Amino acid sequence: MSTDMTGGVPAARKTSSEEGSGAASTPYSKPLYRYYVLMVLTVVYVFNFVDRQLLVILQEPIKAELDLSDTQLGLLTGFAFALFYVICGIPIARWADRGNRRSIIAISLTVWSVMTAMCGLAGNYAHLLLARIGVGVGEAGGSPPAHSMISDIFKPKNRAVALSVYSIGIYIGILIGFALGGFLADAFSWRLAFFVVGVPGIALALLLTFTVREPIRGWSEGDKKASEPAPPIKDVARLLWTRISFRHIALAASLQAFIIYGIGNWLPSYFLRTYELDLGTIGAWMALTTGLGGGLGSFCGGWMADKFGAKDVRWYLWVPAILTALLVPVQLAILLAGDVYFALILTAPFHFLSAAYLGAVLAVSHNLVSGRMRALTSAVLFFVLNLIGLGLGPVIVGFMSDTFTRNGLDAPLGTAMMICGTIAAVWSVLHYILAANKVRDDIARRQA
Repeated sequence: MSTDMTGGVPAARKTSSEEGSGAASTPYSKPLYRYYVLMVLTVVYVFNFVDRQLLVILQEPIKAELDLSDTQLGLLTGFAFALFYVICGIPIARWADRGNRRSIIAISLTVWSVMTAMCGLAGNYAHLLLARIGVGVGEAGGSPPAHSMISDIFKPKNRAVALSVYSIGIYIGILIGFALGGFLADAFSWRLAFFVVGVPGIALALLLTFTVREPIRGWSEGDKKASEPAPPIKDVARLLWTRISFRHIALAASLQAFIIYGIGNWLPSYFLRTYELDLGTIGAWMALTTGLGGGLGSFCGGWMADKFGAKDVRWYLWVPAILTALLVPVQLAILLAGDVYFALILTAPFHFLSAAYLGAVLAVSHNLVSGRMRALTSAVLFFVLNLIGLGLGPVIVGFMSDTFTRNGLDAPLGTAMMICGTIAAVWSVLHYILAANKVRDDIARRQA
């Protein structure tokens, strides 16, 4: 018997043939190819978030041209996108647990790239809403299949770092989206920005199709059960429901996503309304602090989780709990600073702390299930995460901002962000702690 990433829970020792399962018949036995595939999948995720977050930096000129309210903007950047993202995510993940994940990602990338370009043709709010729904449908097929592939090609002891590297794509994408979107909107128009970032995704889909091989299920662990047919959705859902730690993980991650989208999506508008800065300057600052701070936070969170989690799996949840708790004073300092450049600098630690959870959360969630359940497990996690975080975060903050404005409250947007961000952070920490109390028992049940 040996102990590996289970916090003292014994894991069955694999035979040499199991550890190298598929090595003779797959290029994934070569480390260089594994890292190449991780790089390509990460670039796809970069495009995912360039296309998704472009609207965030462009929402003020869009609001002015289409005469929209903050609630309508919140629906565009949040609920309308998230609703179709999560609805389509479950059946696409089910398809990924049965079919060719590489091809599913390529098709999805093509769809969301085309629909992003269509946003630039929107003549009114309804047109833009429909295009954003199309982006959400396409992007639903991006992450769950990629998570499953990464977990198949990287061993458990390196899995959080690999998933964190993949998650860095979020922040590189936001960096590019903010910088490029702000520049193009100032120099040309917000409509051109959607075309410029949408069209190249089609070429990337071709690169993915012709250079990435579909990995053998369970290859990194020699998991023979991973080659069996995927269980029905209801069986996976029932199993996840019995994992009490997963319930708390999903809620903790969702509340953290509420901060990322509910606060992060409104930061450009907050700075534009509070301080005398142009859109290009805001875009450059947001690109720098989000890209560097968030990317570094994503990697460091996964690295710390793998390092400390090797001795006790509860660190996969304690690490994000500690870092999320630190978000409270950082958020308050940004919104109460009074000095624009001090506040802008503080957005870097905000994004560092808010980004550090995802690799650890995905890794420990995948450790609760077998290989044929991982895409669907990611989809279920993202269903809750995006419905609460992305779906409700921006629209609740926008609605509260509109309400405070109608009632004549000073700094309505900043007040809404402060209230929502503080409550969500404290609530999230509570669920991380509750999940940590149950995770060792739940992993032991899976191994048994």
